[in-house]
Amino acid sequence: MEIKILKDEKNNLKIEIDNQTIAELLRNYLNEDSSVELAAWKKENPDKPVIFEIITKGKTAKKALEDAVASAEKDADKILEEFKKAVK
Repeated sequence: MEIKILKDEKNNLKIEIDNQTIAELLRNYLNEDSSVELAAWKKENPDKPVIFEIITKGKTAKKALEDAVASAEKDADKILEEFKKAVK
């Protein structure tokens, strides 16, 4: 997966990401964070990568993204453990 930073300011982060599924997952986790004012992505053309933007207040946009990734990883680990228990 490729990620390219297009804009990197304290409360505004815009990245280009080539995986729409990951972008949607991150959008959902980011929108649960009260310091996130906007977490949205757009894809102007099917052949182009997703443009993802995060705007925050009270927390840096990078920190919000890091927190969202950590939460997603934690949930994925829980799901994996439950799956392992179920298939035993």
